[in-house]
Amino acid sequence: MINGRAVGLALAGILFCAAWLRADEPAAPAAHEVFDRWEVQYDTVALWSIGRDATPLSYTILPQILSVKTPQFTHLETAIGDFVARARLSLLGEPIVRGPETHFVGFSFSPSIEWWNNPRSLAAFCSVGGGVGFMDSQGYKVAGGQGQDFNLNWFIHTGLKYRWKDCFSASLGIMFQHISNGGQDPVNPGINALGPTLGVSYHF
Repeated sequence: MINGRAVGLALAGILFCAAWLRADEPAAPAAHEVFDRWEVQYDTVALWSIGRDATPLSYTILPQILSVKTPQFTHLETAIGDFVARARLSLLGEPIVRGPETHFVGFSFSPSIEWWNNPRSLAAFCSVGGGVGFMDSQGYKVAGGQGQDFNLNWFIHTGLKYRWKDCFSASLGIMFQHISNGGQDPVNPGINALGPTLGVSYHF
């Protein structure tokens, strides 16, 4: 499991760096396509723990996510719209409002796979990636809590985005997140959580 995450993180990092280097190429005419621009996105999220494969405790987490997306580095034109791939780097601030811990803070990398309709007013997106972070672990005080402060995270985020102005868009989605220490500590119940996301983006 750790190796899979490490490979995913390395791939996301390579994609992000490649897109960054591409953006540093000699100046070209201003990008008119929304996916040829940089994007800053803010998401507010509500997650509730699910399933039986992780902690038996009930968790409620309210992630606040600030992401930067690169211009596209892969582009496929079709009759029904354009498919693109971009790199996404996210900073995570996640208050834990139900559970023995109080917060998780970290970052994640992922590709962002997007379909844009021909008018460029609507997009469907999906990101799968992971990262690392820290929490105030309580596993040695509360049964079912997390065993160490340093943890790995893995997520899936998918949804729809509506662009109402040239530089602004809003999104509604659903997110699954897993947090655990990957077996680095004997106490490692992990957290699986699922919930809705609401976001706003600025394209520049």
